[in-house]
Amino acid sequence: MLSKPVIRISYISIALGLALMIISVAIVIGFKKTISDKIIGFAAHLQIVPFTNNASLEEQPLTIKPEFVEKLAKNPEVKHVQFVAKKAGVLKTGEQIQGVVVKGVGTDFDRKFLNGCIVDGHFPDVSADKKTNEVLISASLSAKLKVTTGDELRVWFVSGDRSQARGRKFKISGIFKTSLEEFDSRYLIADIRHLQKLNNWQENQVGSIEVFIREPDRLDEVAEQLYREIPYKLNLITVKEEYPQIFNWLDLLDMNVAVVLVLLILVAGITMVSTLLIIILERTSMVGILKALGATNASIRKVFLLKAAVIISKGMLWGNVAGLGFYFVQNNFHLIKLSPADYYMDFVPVELSLTNFLLLNLGTFVICLLMLLVPSWYISRIEPARALRYE
Repeated sequence: MLSKPVIRISYISIALGLALMIISVAIVIGFKKTISDKIIGFAAHLQIVPFTNNASLEEQPLTIKPEFVEKLAKNPEVKHVQFVAKKAGVLKTGEQIQGVVVKGVGTDFDRKFLNGCIVDGHFPDVSADKKTNEVLISASLSAKLKVTTGDELRVWFVSGDRSQARGRKFKISGIFKTSLEEFDSRYLIADIRHLQKLNNWQENQVGSIEVFIREPDRLDEVAEQLYREIPYKLNLITVKEEYPQIFNWLDLLDMNVAVVLVLLILVAGITMVSTLLIIILERTSMVGILKALGATNASIRKVFLLKAAVIISKGMLWGNVAGLGFYFVQNNFHLIKLSPADYYMDFVPVELSLTNFLLLNLGTFVICLLMLLVPSWYISRIEPARALRYE
């Protein structure tokens, strides 16, 4: 029978289509989540800074008021608050000179993200007792400057109101690697008290307040709420505003995956339409007999649609096996590698929630079945007398 090989092709088409949809969604979600987590881990969701027209890296001091910080920390939307400062400098070794940005952190700094990125050594011992000369340097800067853990560095700073450079000697305590060029190419992590002294700031003055929120999906909404609550002399910047080029690029991925999903569903649906038409044509005489016995067009259509639903379900079963198999293998063994210089990570990340998995399956089944309603109407055009004449 002609329908048997066609049905097998339908199984394969639906299985491949659903498997590729699961893989595409898992990769895009994993890609966006991995990059977003890296940026947020390094730069926080929100930054509270002084209102200034200064576009340089020379920060204006922000005086910490305990009542404001306490109110901010008690906000139910806020997960963590930390104080940092940044200052541009020139890192000099025996053979190399490199422009860098030193990010000063204190005991309140959330080390979880950077601790996971350290490839050698340890995080600087930023204790409350005394100022430390230890710094954390990126792997790319380490390779470029030919330095490693335990080596000493000298960084020169020039303030806006001073013509004479001021140097500070640091010791590398560890090397980190985020694979994000925006951070790895220029940042050093040091004790914030060095920058406070270089800027002639008081102990209660910092460059900015970094805020982590509990629900990242509500970033814009929470940012608007906090902006109304902070003093008029302060400004609030979201991580999307600070790194718009990266987040705009990530948003484009949603459009790409939407196009892929539409194309794959159309291919699977068209294959099923062809399959159902062939099945109906092969069983034209059976349709004629059923109609002669009194069966209605609607009841006969249900029989063929039920057969089509079984074919779709079997194809989806194998598609789920293939798609989830790829997901678990890649998630656990990272078989497919990437170039960190181009993709900001070492391997293809995958992330798939139960909701997305169920929606893909339900959407595929419903859309394919709805597309089959059109060819099923061909049954109403079959006349019993003509169909039985050629039996």
